[in-house]
Amino acid sequence: MSYTAPVKDMLFNMQHLANIEQVAQIPGFEDAGLDTAAAVLEECAKFTEGVLAPLNFEGDKNPSFWKDGVVTATPGFKEAFRQLTEGGWQGLQHPADFGGQGLPKTIGAACMEMLNSSNMSFALCPLLTDGAIEALLTAGSDELKAIYLEKLISGQWTGTMNLTEPQAGSDLALVRTKADPQPDGTYKIFGTKIFITWGEHDMAENIVHLVLARVAGAPEGVKGISLFVVPKFLVNKDGSLGARNDAHCVSIEHKMGIKASPTAVLQFGDHGGAVGYLVGQENRGLEYMFIMMNAARYGVGIQGIAIAERAYQKAVGYAKDRVQSRPVDGSINASAAIIHHPDVKRMLMTMRATTEACRAMASTAAAAYDAAHHHPDAQVRKDNATFYEFMVPLVKGYSTEMSLEVTSLGVQVHGGMGFIEETGAAQYYRDAKILTIYEGTTAIQANDLVGRKTARDGGQTAKAIAAQIEKTEAELNASGTPAAQAMARRLAAARQAYLDVVDFVCGGAKASPNAVFAGSVPYLMLAGNLVAGWQLGRALLVAQDLLQKGQDEAFMRAKITTAQFYAEHILVKAPGLRDSIVEGAESVNALALDSF
Repeated sequence: MSYTAPVKDMLFNMQHLANIEQVAQIPGFEDAGLDTAAAVLEECAKFTEGVLAPLNFEGDKNPSFWKDGVVTATPGFKEAFRQLTEGGWQGLQHPADFGGQGLPKTIGAACMEMLNSSNMSFALCPLLTDGAIEALLTAGSDELKAIYLEKLISGQWTGTMNLTEPQAGSDLALVRTKADPQPDGTYKIFGTKIFITWGEHDMAENIVHLVLARVAGAPEGVKGISLFVVPKFLVNKDGSLGARNDAHCVSIEHKMGIKASPTAVLQFGDHGGAVGYLVGQENRGLEYMFIMMNAARYGVGIQGIAIAERAYQKAVGYAKDRVQSRPVDGSINASAAIIHHPDVKRMLMTMRATTEACRAMASTAAAAYDAAHHHPDAQVRKDNATFYEFMVPLVKGYSTEMSLEVTSLGVQVHGGMGFIEETGAAQYYRDAKILTIYEGTTAIQANDLVGRKTARDGGQTAKAIAAQIEKTEAELNASGTPAAQAMARRLAAARQAYLDVVDFVCGGAKASPNAVFAGSVPYLMLAGNLVAGWQLGRALLVAQDLLQKGQDEAFMRAKITTAQFYAEHILVKAPGLRDSIVEGAESVNALALDSF
C-alpha cells in the first residue's frame, strides 16, 4: 500500500508549463520560486508518504464511527492531524497576515494532490477548511476574520460547508433552514443539513460550520439565501471556547467509499436555536458560498488526479510482480510478469497518460489563479481570471471522470485479485466514485461550461484557448520529430472538433437548449481531453529540448512517449464526441418518457 509522491513530474509542470518563476515575480510571491517549491514538495512528500499513506487502508477497514452524538476518527488520524497542523500544511497558501505561509496555489495544488493520493478521506478535512477560509477572507467582517481565521488557518479549528438538505440536493432554491434575527445582532438557526463532510469529529477542538439559511421575509428561491457562521462551540470575547452551540450530529452515513471521512447529518436548533453570525449581507449567501464551492471544485479535480496516481502506482507494482503466461512475441520462453503483455501495457499507459495530462492541466490552471488574484496589472488579472474560470469545470469534471476509468483499469490490471478487498485496488475505485458527484455532479460542471463559460460570451474565451492550442500545434510541427508531428496532427483534429461544438453551443443555447444540453457532458469531456492533451503537447516540446541538452534522459523520454500515447489513444476520441454532440441530440430527447 506504499505511495511515492511524483515530485519530479510536479516540478516539471511547475517549471515548464505553469512558469513558477513568473509567478514568483508577482508581489508577495518573491520567495516562492522553483527552489522553494522543490523544498516544500520534498517535505510534503515525507509527511504524506510516511504518515498519511499508511493510514489509508486502515481508514477503509476501520472507518470513523458515531455514538451518542460523538464521532471518533479512525485510529491514527488524530495524531496525523496534529502533525498536519504542526507542519503548517493547513495554512500553506493562506495569508501570512492570519498566520499562513502565503505561498501560491501553484505550489499548494501539488501538496493538495499528495495529501489526497496518500489518504483522500483524511485530506477532505483540510480541503473543506480551505473553503471556509476562502469564504471568510472574501465576505467575512473584520470581526469574524479576527475571531476565526487564525484558528482555521493554523488547523486548530476546522471548517465545513452546509448546503444540502433532505429535500434540497443541488437545487438550493429549496433550502428551508431558517435564521431568526436576535436583538444582539446574532441569529438563531433552525434546520437539518445532510452530507456534511467532517461535520463532526474529534481531531480539532472546534468546528466552524458555514450554513446556508433563510431569514424571515427573504425572497423566495436562491435570491433569499444568507450565509452564517455557526461554530460547534461558541467563542468568548478573549478567543477561548465557551458553551456548546445547539448544533449536533445525529448520524453519519454508511458509504461505498471514503469511509474514514465522516459524512454527517447535522441538526441545528433542536434545543432553542443554534447561534449564528451573518457573513456579509443578508440574501447574498449563495454568492459567498460559491467562493467555497469553486475552491472545493478545483480541489475535487485534484482529488481525481490524486486517486488516479495512487491507483496507477498500485497497478504498476502488481504488474511487475504478478507472473502469468508467456509473452506473445516469444521473447521469454516461460511465464513472465504481466507487465510484458501488450494489453497490460496499454492499460498502464492509459492510466499514466491521463493522470499526467490532468496534472499538467491543473498546474497550469493554478498558475492562472495566482495571476488572477495577485498580479499588479489589472488586465493580466482579468485575462487570467477568465482562463481560470473556464478551466475549473474541466479540472473538476474531466479529471474526476478520468479517475473512474483509471481506478477501474487498476482493478482490471489486478484481475481477480483486484476484486478482492485485501489487495487494496478496489478501495481506490470505490473512493473515486464520489468525485464525480459532490461539489456539483459532472452534469452540473457541464451546464456551467455550456451556459456561463461558453454561450454567455459567444464562445470568445473558448475560441481564444483554441487559438493558443493552434500555436502549440505549429511549434510541434516545426520540431519535426515523429512524436511531435503525431501530437500536432491529433491536437489539430481535436481542436477542430472542439470549435465545431463551440459553434453548435453558441448557436443553439437559446433556440434549442434541449439539443445543446443533451451534449453538455460530452462537450466537457471533449474540452477537458483537448486542454489536457494540449498541456502534454507543450510538455513534449520541453522534454525534447531538454533531452537534446542531455538532461535526465529517462524522464524526458518517458514524457515524450507518454504524450505521444495520449495523442494516439486518447485525443483521438475527440472527433467522435463532436459527432455525438452536433449530430446526435435528437436521439437523446426522442424517446417518450413512458417508454423509459
